[in-house]
Amino acid sequence: MRNAGVGGWPARRARMTPGRTAFVFGDRRLTYAEVHERSARLASRLREAGVQAGDRVAYLGPNHPAFAETMFATHLLGAVFVPLNFRLAPPEIAYMLDHSGASVLVHAPECAPPAASAPLTLSLEELEPWLSQGEATPLDVPVTLDDVALILYTSGTTGRPKGAMLTHANLVWNTFNVMVGVDVAGDEVTLISAPLFHVAALNQTLLPTFVKGGCSVIMPSWDVEGCYDLIEKHGITWMFGVTTMFAAFARSPRWAGADLSSLRHLMGGGAAIPAPLIHTYQERGLVFCQGYGLTETAPGATFLEASQSARKVGSAGVPVFFANVRVAGPDLADAVVGEVLVQGPNVTPGYWRDPEATAAAFSEGGWFHTGDIARIDEEGHLHIVDRVKDMYISGGENVYPAEVEAVMFEHPAVAEVAVVGVRDATWGEVGRAFVVRRQGADVTEDELRGFLQRRLAKYKIPRYFEMVDDLPRTGSGKIHKPALRDHPAP
Repeated sequence: MRNAGVGGWPARRARMTPGRTAFVFGDRRLTYAEVHERSARLASRLREAGVQAGDRVAYLGPNHPAFAETMFATHLLGAVFVPLNFRLAPPEIAYMLDHSGASVLVHAPECAPPAASAPLTLSLEELEPWLSQGEATPLDVPVTLDDVALILYTSGTTGRPKGAMLTHANLVWNTFNVMVGVDVAGDEVTLISAPLFHVAALNQTLLPTFVKGGCSVIMPSWDVEGCYDLIEKHGITWMFGVTTMFAAFARSPRWAGADLSSLRHLMGGGAAIPAPLIHTYQERGLVFCQGYGLTETAPGATFLEASQSARKVGSAGVPVFFANVRVAGPDLADAVVGEVLVQGPNVTPGYWRDPEATAAAFSEGGWFHTGDIARIDEEGHLHIVDRVKDMYISGGENVYPAEVEAVMFEHPAVAEVAVVGVRDATWGEVGRAFVVRRQGADVTEDELRGFLQRRLAKYKIPRYFEMVDDLPRTGSGKIHKPALRDHPAP
């Protein structure tokens, strides 16, 4: 087999465990042999449609087995897979299709493609009969580990989104890093509930599970009740989520009485999970593996193994096995608090069709600048402080919203909170907190201010508090702070 990339994985796995279940979606089950055959048939049809090595194939839609099949088929041809955020507006999707130069778009029926779309557009309803006409014999196109496998568009919090390129080597080395940090087993039953167009759901859970021959139970989208049902029905052993997902799961009336004994691994990412929430899970005998990373690092950069989770609550862990991570000051010298830099085989080669952004993201030695600020403790563990761009300066003092949010989260009436800096004539900038209260709970601005005054320096306490029903989010579930900064002034 000349395909050294991810496209060869279905064939390799099917040789070893053809009858084992690879994917569960609703009442449908697909074995590894079936995934191998269907991916080969789809690759055959894509080649007939003109797709060649290096071409781009895009996917638009909620989580579905066709996402993985389209990816594997694309990689069998040495082409580049472009997962798109279906929650974006049509003009945003149209920009990504145009920028990537996608020649094929596969989409869910409910996700209408924009008017200016790819030359070949297929809905999932059309895909099934289309691929059935393809040849089941696998193609043997040469693909190297250095070839680009994915273009993943960043959230685009400032300006146009950038297309981060990830090579097959990036995916392979990230998979190795996950399997070093988590004891992924062949009998793993992994819940895929975060969106697959996001790097963590795909690279941190689905691909490692696939390599080990485990079963991925795919949810179209995150749903608390559905999650409880699937844990009970399938004996889920591993699940990934962001803070908002795990917080909602623990707030459910089913939390206290549900049988969660099958869960072996809980993996948190996206942002640091607050210590009170970690303790809530520990009280139920559930332990988090936590990590830190970005789309550009495929995504794992640091990891906190389960054995350390109780002792190092709130830490993002130490560098993953196959990567180097350091904290640097403005002069790029090592520092205790500074920007996180990452170097290793999991790091992106750059941004698609954007040499200027690529050059700006790296310093000498191939160190990638994350734009995140961290503190490194005496044991070498990283503690993510905040995004460089989220920090604001109030009266000459640096304020890191993540620190303020973590303290506010300890208040029993606070379900979620986001803090941003806003302009102020006296102090330059002051904090503005958006607070989502727990169901049935009430709290006033004065109560929150008093709570913080006992725990934080005065300059860190937000000037404004606003009670809201929910917070705006990016497609990956993170709080979208630019939307909060644009919120009408108090």
